[in-house]
Amino acid sequence: MDITEQFCKIVRQRSKENKQAIGLLSRTGLTGQVMSVLRQELDSMVRVIFLLSQTIDEREHLINLTLTGKKWKLRSNANVTDKQMVELADTLNGWTESVYKFGCAFIHLSSFHDYVFNDPFENLGQDEIDSIKTHLNNYHGFPLTTELTMQSISFYLPMVFDKIEGNLECYIQNLEQRQTTLI
Repeated sequence: MDITEQFCKIVRQRSKENKQAIGLLSRTGLTGQVMSVLRQELDSMVRVIFLLSQTIDEREHLINLTLTGKKWKLRSNANVTDKQMVELADTLNGWTESVYKFGCAFIHLSSFHDYVFNDPFENLGQDEIDSIKTHLNNYHGFPLTTELTMQSISFYLPMVFDKIEGNLECYIQNLEQRQTTLI
């Protein structure tokens, strides 16, 4: 098995485990944990997208760094940042950055963990709320007239996961086929 195949196997295994976790966590009402798992799946997707934007040589270098447990650095020695990867993915999807940013609040200890008593959506600006509602409506049928709260989105989170998972699988297939473009 070459390194690209090995990397894709690891990404798929993580995704499979994330899907199982989403099912268990959403059925038990652990919405904060669902958000954390969504963020993990999104992390895989933005990494695969970033790899697809690189030359085959650079891509294999970055994959090798993953397989040897090292931080991603380009051959030029420049660090690859989450910000770079998310911005690139956002140009393709238009929703990646907002999901990533919101999910990060559940990965890192933050006031968002108090969502049972203080809904994090109350701290977002109207533009961001409207953007999230529009994306949820366009992709998953979230009613635009419904107030955006952790409770109101909890039903939609498994669908958001499925959207990310589906996109990720397409990008993994592109990676396996050694494609060098994102389109």
